[in-house]
Formats: sequence, C-alpha cells, structure tokens
Amino acid sequence: MANRVVIRAALLDVASIVVFVAIGRRSHDESGNVVVGAMKVAAPFLIALAVAWVAERAWRRPDDLRVGAGIWALTVIDGILLRRFVFDRSTAASFIVVASIVLGVFLLGWRLVIRWLAKRRRVLR
Repeated sequence: MANRVVIRAALLDVASIVVFVAIGRRSHDESGNVVVGAMKVAAPFLIALAVAWVAERAWRRPDDLRVGAGIWALTVIDGILLRRFVFDRSTAASFIVVASIVLGVFLLGWRLVIRWLAKRRRVLR
C-alpha cells in the first residue's frame, strides 16, 4: 500500500512538470520535434525534482504539504540553475516567475486535493 502512495506521488510530480512544459511550449507555439523539444525544457526540472525527492526524503511522506513545499522550492531553484548553467538555456525573470507560480500550483495543488479528499471521506463516514 505504501509503495503505491510513493509511486502515485512521484508520477503526479513528474506529470506536474510535463504539463507545465506542455502548456509553456503550446503558449509559445514552439515547433520542431515535440518530444525532443519538450525533453529539452523538462530535463533540468525533472533532474531537480529527483534531487528534491532525495533531499526531502519524500518517499517517507510524499503527499505531505511540507514535503511538497520543499520539493517545489528545490525543483524551481535547482531547475532554473540547471537550465541556465548546464543546459545553457535562457532564464528570463518572467520565466522564473511563471515557473515558480505554475510549479507551485501543480506540485502543491495535487497534495491539497488529496488532503481535502481525505478529510471529506472522514466527514462522510
């Protein structure tokens, strides 16, 4: 049971980044190979997400909001740094703001929904 929670949480975090990238690429009408282009944008954030999971030991309480906040902060900070200094891609201030907000909504949002659903189920019992 616990392994399913960890796998679900990891997949939701990865999906959060993939959706963020897909929305961004679509809003900028980026052309070219969709998969390759998306991976170039997603890669620094996916690497940063993996680092954040280890740093936060997220497998212990993956749907906890405090863990989610740490994952969000580390993913954004490390993702931006990797994007700029390793992947040699732009890091305009507007991109940093948008990435911070959208990833915050996505990475914390699903955790809030899970918490709300759990409370709702307890009330209905």
